[in-house]
Amino acid sequence: MDEEIQFYLSDAEESMGKAIAHVGVEMGRIRAGKASPAMLDGLRVDYYGTPTPVSQIANISAPDPRSLLIKPWEKNMVSEVAKAIKNSDLGLNPIADADGVRLNIPPMTEERRRDLVKQAKNEAESGKVRVRGIRKDVNEALRKLQKDGAPEDAVKDAEAKVQKYTDGHIAEVDKLFTKKESEIMTI
Repeated sequence: MDEEIQFYLSDAEESMGKAIAHVGVEMGRIRAGKASPAMLDGLRVDYYGTPTPVSQIANISAPDPRSLLIKPWEKNMVSEVAKAIKNSDLGLNPIADADGVRLNIPPMTEERRRDLVKQAKNEAESGKVRVRGIRKDVNEALRKLQKDGAPEDAVKDAEAKVQKYTDGHIAEVDKLFTKKESEIMTI
């Protein structure tokens, strides 16, 4: 029984860690006023008939805080990259030249900043919901173990550990949100 309890505890911690990592990735996709190659993570380019992430066909750099430079490894892909950016929901105008595509990132309005903070808050909240869902699933599994004969003390201790994991991971989500909020609101 102890191995099973330990299995559920390590599974809970691993799953909560993955939920936090997911929140981190989603927060990274939210534009915070500065140009970042991560802004293009979701962008797919038609690469000889196959939708391919732009990072797999080009080098993306941020030469300054207000622009991105995308240099495809194949010169004939410059127009495809520009077309993909125009057709995306990024709201950016690509400037194509012979070597690559430049994106000028306009400064954000106060209203846009507030919208992005709301988006970040929603991501944080969904991360917390995921963590709490993991806690619920693990606690149900532990109670089932107790019905199957596991000692009540061991199950109660395990539930306390799961709650401790939950509290720690929710605090981590709050830290991610606070950091992103200050990034977005800093002009």
